[in-house]
Amino acid sequence: MKTEKSLRARAMEMMSRREMSQAELRAKLLPHANDSDELDAVLAEFAKNNWQSDERFAEAFVRSKSSKHGAGRLRQELRQRGVSAELIQQYLPDRETELDNAIEVARKKFKQPAQNRQEWDKQMRFMLYRGFAMATAQAALKRAWADDEE
Repeated sequence: MKTEKSLRARAMEMMSRREMSQAELRAKLLPHANDSDELDAVLAEFAKNNWQSDERFAEAFVRSKSSKHGAGRLRQELRQRGVSAELIQQYLPDRETELDNAIEVARKKFKQPAQNRQEWDKQMRFMLYRGFAMATAQAALKRAWADDEE
């Protein structure tokens, strides 16, 4: 029983620092567990008491990262952390919000529109790396400085 309490204490300590998906918590606790039944019991207890929630994790993750990253990157990172596709889709920003975020990212990073094809390509690569869709990145780079020209 001492090990289960130790495992529970480790889980509580990890969850007190930041939200984690169940898959993340499982991966971090696995080296400390004697068997998988013990680990499953601790994870079930945390889920039952709502101490660990994939839904809460997905919401917090998207809220904290969506101003700097596009839906593609958010989707990939959430998938890597073991969040279900339904939850990912539920919490990803809508297209209009993503476009607004992309415009802000472009303005902050580049300060001015591209002067030639080489600069445009560089700006597009950056936006795509950040996880914005091609159409969103193109629209953001076109609209980012449109207000200044009027």
